[in-house]
Amino acid sequence: MAANSKQKTETKDAGAESQTMGFQAEVGRLLDIVANALYSEREIFLRELISNAADACDKLRYLAIETPSLAEGDGEFAIAVRVDKAARTLTIADNGVGMDRADLVENLGTIARSGTSAFVDRLTGDKKKDVSLIGQFGVGFYSAFMVADEVSVTTRKAGEAEAWRWVSDGKSQFTIEPAEKAARGAEITLHLKEDADEFLERARLERVIKTYSDHIPFPIKLAEAEAEAGEEPPEAEQVNSASALWTRPKSEIDEQTYAEFYKHVSHSFDAPWMTLHFRAEGVIEYTGLIFVPTERPFDLFHPDRMSKVKLYVKRVFITDECDELLPSWLRFLRGVIDSEDLPLNISREMLQNNPVVAKIRAGLVKRVVGELAKKAEQAPEEYAKFWENFGLVLKEGLYESAADRESLFKLCRFTSTKADGLVSLEDYVGRMKEGQTAIYYIAGEDAEKLKKSPQLEGFEKKGVEVLLMTDPVDEFWIPAVGDYQGRAFKSVTRGGADLAEIKAEESAEDKQEDAKNAEAESAVDGLVVALKLSLGEAVKDVRVSDRLTSSPVCLVADDSGLDIHLERMLRQHKQLDQASPRILEINPDHALVKALSAKAGADGKGDIGEAAQLLYDQALIVEGEQPADPAAFARRLSEVMAKAIG
Repeated sequence: MAANSKQKTETKDAGAESQTMGFQAEVGRLLDIVANALYSEREIFLRELISNAADACDKLRYLAIETPSLAEGDGEFAIAVRVDKAARTLTIADNGVGMDRADLVENLGTIARSGTSAFVDRLTGDKKKDVSLIGQFGVGFYSAFMVADEVSVTTRKAGEAEAWRWVSDGKSQFTIEPAEKAARGAEITLHLKEDADEFLERARLERVIKTYSDHIPFPIKLAEAEAEAGEEPPEAEQVNSASALWTRPKSEIDEQTYAEFYKHVSHSFDAPWMTLHFRAEGVIEYTGLIFVPTERPFDLFHPDRMSKVKLYVKRVFITDECDELLPSWLRFLRGVIDSEDLPLNISREMLQNNPVVAKIRAGLVKRVVGELAKKAEQAPEEYAKFWENFGLVLKEGLYESAADRESLFKLCRFTSTKADGLVSLEDYVGRMKEGQTAIYYIAGEDAEKLKKSPQLEGFEKKGVEVLLMTDPVDEFWIPAVGDYQGRAFKSVTRGGADLAEIKAEESAEDKQEDAKNAEAESAVDGLVVALKLSLGEAVKDVRVSDRLTSSPVCLVADDSGLDIHLERMLRQHKQLDQASPRILEINPDHALVKALSAKAGADGKGDIGEAAQLLYDQALIVEGEQPADPAAFARRLSEVMAKAIG
């Protein structure tokens, strides 16, 4: 993202060509959080800086496949950590791709990504929670200011002769100026705060690196610039194992190591909810280390819906933007896939429609869906938490991937009118009543409000379970799917309810009530006529309801019309200009309906105009809609109340 209007506060030195610029507003807020955070694990700054250095080495190694000259003269990638006690500095250096001046402004002066507004929206005011967001947004560099009161970055981009220095105290601005650097890469020097002495101690740094960065596939060498009086400074020593974690046997890797690698590849601070480490052998060979997060990634619902699993070929990083590797409905996954069959010089364009990538994708989907199904069966309470975070995304696969639909159905969970927890479709079908041929559902935004909907009354009386669909995606996958195991999905807000065909245990009182209802239906024929005349084109039809038991009226859609909730969503997004006329259903056994029926008369010629409109407006309000004329509604209601009180 380009810097805002405050960005360019320039102070130029004619000889040095230095330039001072103001931070983007979002970066300023972030730096304020970091500077004032009382964070119990400040050492994570080193993990973030080493992770960034490893990414820089990965990128250059990939670029050098096509352009070997970029890594000429220094093909052994490594990361150096140097401590200088006298100067109170800590330096993290790499020989990766490096940055030019534009890169420094874009990467260190702004949050140069579409997630900027999402970052700001997620800020809570809780310093510790907000610090944990930093890595997720790819801006872990700023964590350096937790321990440093000044940070400088000296860098030279691979293939270029010019070097640049970026310097800031982490407050409101930064300075960029030309610099001298013999080799490519970047050196980040932290001038440590007075309370950060621990990060001048070699033993402390070694523990931090081994704890958080042992899995980094490049050597991390630790050195001291100066030694104690009379002693020789120790040589730089490699302190990490420097092997790709996914290539090591599972028996050698503990849970903590997996967790730290997950944080490295995902830039997250939570622990993985599930870890899949496997090697596929056969026609094609590949290794996978895949994680399901515990928390939702911040960009889960970004419009680009991109996969974030990194693709390697023979341990060489290729890309972390390979949409062909996973379907968009598994975009919450993080981790690594390392192929033995793809060529090292494969381009991102060549990845499209590649048969090897297609086979890896199919294998990944099958493995992940299978493991989730096991978890759902063996640990339903844990799975419920996963579903709360990622169920909405998985349901996208029901309409996007017909081939995976049956396996995805096994993963789906829903709230319903008959269960306190989540239910599967298999559970629902097992509880269907005799004579019930459809899977009934009602769609809306809030489950508790849906449970109070008048359209549910007849189903509750018959003991028929209704699924409560509260995700926007539900209105799209249900029409695409149509049915489950031959049982159609049917909205209780659309068309006839077919309740007469469903058998349920009835008491003698229920049977007597049914007989009375049958008599009442014939007694309201005149009211039906009167309502049609009074409401005119406002309604598509008026009919006696078999779904209402305690409410006087409700609105339903025609069998061929849009579901009420879907139509409301489309209108909110300007996809429809106006609402379609609905069917008004009346409850013949309700006292109000009986009274109006008497007033309307058997021929329907009695004057019920004001009452008819009030009844219709009431039905609209129950559906969450606004009366067409709120002022007229208020007037009618006031008149009715005045008569009742008088």
